[in-house]
Amino acid sequence: MIHPTAIVSSGASIGERVSIGPYCCIGDNVTIGDDCRLDSHVVIEGPTTIGTSNRFFPFCVIGAQPQDLKFHGEETFLTIGAHNTFREYVNVHRGTKGGGGSTRVGDHNFIMVGTHIGHDCIVGSYIIMANDATLAGHVTIEDHATIGAYSGVHQFCRVGKYGYVGGYTVITKDVLPYSKTVSDRNTQAYGVNTIGLERKGFTEDQIRNIKSAFRLLLQSKLNTSQAVEAIRQLATAPEVEVLLTFIETSTRGVTK
Repeated sequence: MIHPTAIVSSGASIGERVSIGPYCCIGDNVTIGDDCRLDSHVVIEGPTTIGTSNRFFPFCVIGAQPQDLKFHGEETFLTIGAHNTFREYVNVHRGTKGGGGSTRVGDHNFIMVGTHIGHDCIVGSYIIMANDATLAGHVTIEDHATIGAYSGVHQFCRVGKYGYVGGYTVITKDVLPYSKTVSDRNTQAYGVNTIGLERKGFTEDQIRNIKSAFRLLLQSKLNTSQAVEAIRQLATAPEVEVLLTFIETSTRGVTK
């Protein structure tokens, strides 16, 4: 179902039951999976591969060249999974050669109006990005995270699993898994995102284990390394191990 005003390159591959609305432009080397819907005025450039059952609202720009002065037209990629929603004016850029060459978006994500996903970002699954949230290049957002409206994430930062970033927050260090991180005068972690974890099906015991680890990490007088050692001396559960591994693999430091 392709509207007569849409322009679809002969070099594009379009799946079954795809709906392409008025004034959409689909370029070369674009693959769109079955059951996708492009409402109108959607631009998709390649090389881009899109999975099944994705919805693109008007004026999305998907797979455009990266905003990187070191980019000189080399072949780089964007890969999008299945069952994602991209609201109006969302833009997602391809990767850069220096950043691995690929931007990747997982499954079941809800990407709201005006969101920007920059080059070489890795966006997991079941993520919510609210209006005008911005990811600079090389950002990793892990599964089930939430990025609030008008928040910006600095290059090479990570947001951990189930992390919640409040609106208007500037992230310059990694955001801890399970945490609530919000800007007031300074960007700080305000403990465990308890309500969010309950909604995601975490048990009382799992939340209690996470809170115990956070008390040592955020409320004790121990530095980060000392807190990690203190947490490891406890009988750590799998959900706590996620937190510790995230901290130990951080290159920019974590927000406390």
